Amino acid sequence: MKVQRFAEWCWDRGRWSVAALLMAGTFLLYLQVAGHQFLHYDDNQYVTENGWVRGGLSAGGVRWAFTTLQVANWHPVTWLSHMLDVQLFGLDPGAHHLVNALLHAANAAILFLALAALTGAPRRSAFVAALFAVHPLHTESVAWIAERKDVLSTFFGFLMLWAYVRYAKQPRFRHFLPVLLCFVMSLLSKPMWVTAPFLLLLLDCWPLRRVEGSPIGTGAARDDLPRLPLWRLIEEKVPLFVLSLLSSAITMVAQSRGGALVPAEMIGFGARLGNAFVSYAGYLGKTFWPDPLALLYPYPPGGPPIGQIVGAAGLLVSITAIVMIRVRRSPWLALGWFWFLGTLFPVIGLVQVGVQAMADRYTYLPIIGVFIAVSWEGSRLASELPVRARRILGAVPIAVVAALSVLTWRQAGYWADQEVLFRHTIAVTEDNGRANLNLSQALGAKGRYLEALVYAAEAARLEPAYPPAHNNYGFMLYKAGRVDEAIEQFQRAIRIHPDYAEAHGNLGIAYGKKGWKDEAVKEMSLGAKLRSMQTRR
Repeated sequence: MKVQRFAEWCWDRGRWSVAALLMAGTFLLYLQVAGHQFLHYDDNQYVTENGWVRGGLSAGGVRWAFTTLQVANWHPVTWLSHMLDVQLFGLDPGAHHLVNALLHAANAAILFLALAALTGAPRRSAFVAALFAVHPLHTESVAWIAERKDVLSTFFGFLMLWAYVRYAKQPRFRHFLPVLLCFVMSLLSKPMWVTAPFLLLLLDCWPLRRVEGSPIGTGAARDDLPRLPLWRLIEEKVPLFVLSLLSSAITMVAQSRGGALVPAEMIGFGARLGNAFVSYAGYLGKTFWPDPLALLYPYPPGGPPIGQIVGAAGLLVSITAIVMIRVRRSPWLALGWFWFLGTLFPVIGLVQVGVQAMADRYTYLPIIGVFIAVSWEGSRLASELPVRARRILGAVPIAVVAALSVLTWRQAGYWADQEVLFRHTIAVTEDNGRANLNLSQALGAKGRYLEALVYAAEAARLEPAYPPAHNNYGFMLYKAGRVDEAIEQFQRAIRIHPDYAEAHGNLGIAYGKKGWKDEAVKEMSLGAKLRSMQTRR
């Protein structure tokens, strides 16, 4: 008994040491964000121009957080976290960034602890957690203050996985409550984890082996948990399924009211389906070769070429067939692959939100499945090699983590401010109207209007049906003294969007510059009225 307790003490001490090392290393990797600025790209809506958040924590702010659908989402816990930041640090952008970095570092540590508890394989779990910590695809979720919702929802999601291990050992209601609570907190931070009930069923198959009569035998991670029929495992997760459906419904309403959903007539289902196949393949490719990366990948007009769609679909079908053929010998391949496919499904674009074809931030949870598959299959393959070869290959994981860390450090540097970020985005993407628009605004905010005018004109050319592109172009023309041309752009923005308050206000100012007082008063009054109505909504 004493020997067993000593072994358990060593195991506990060792895993907590690894978790602490992961957390410290991850935080140091992202320490440079302490010098980064707020972006006028969602950061303003979440923090700098949000009156409720700028007021810090208050009873009214808490009520607002739980009732608002601002920025086309319902995520009250995320709002409260931003309010807490302001309460503690004011509007110091470095402190807000460091909170994101700290949450990501904690996520790496908790992922390791959860995987080690699930599988009983601390080394492979540590490698997966290290890949998660340093992968460049995750930079967007960490270095962007507006993506607090990503790191926060995953923090609670990983805690849920960790709590689920105890419930699996002793499936009692009091052990299920922490799982349920963590799941609720995750959904209240961001609805990315709506597929969690399905993910837990995958974990029931492997590594937990809770499914009665499961054919998975070889390579099973553990065989010490009570087994139940599949229907019983589904039944116990009914509360989680209900919460997922409720969260999905609220999200659809929020995104619809917020204008984030792209109408079907703009992008047909065929184009969305094709882009989904290509995006799956693209995310997989960037997992193994994460360079170059961008904040915004423009949606291809009319959808991707048919050749890309066929190639991507063929790749997905082939991988699925391989993992199913090897499911008994290498069950971790099936877990990892279906983890990747399933958790990415809500954001793959079948319901199009926003203008992007894909986004790095969407990989924060899904590519963990790929890491699991690579870590466990790599370990299996290495075990079949001679001892000398295994010793040489032992340096490969260290080299991979080091190389990814260098790429992540570089990628995080691109998030220093809005000008640096969108210059990089334009450099690594093609025909990116939104990136040109945002770079123009960044340069305009620094008083570099003539330089901003070049990018404003390009944005208006690439986005002829987007009112803010014409409004911004008009503003830069006005600052350059080209008032007549500015009026034309403001009028064009209003023709596309008649209730565009800012364009009406800018048009009124331009009319005033021309000396047309009656027209100026009319437009400025209309702009103020529209702004007031939008604020009340």
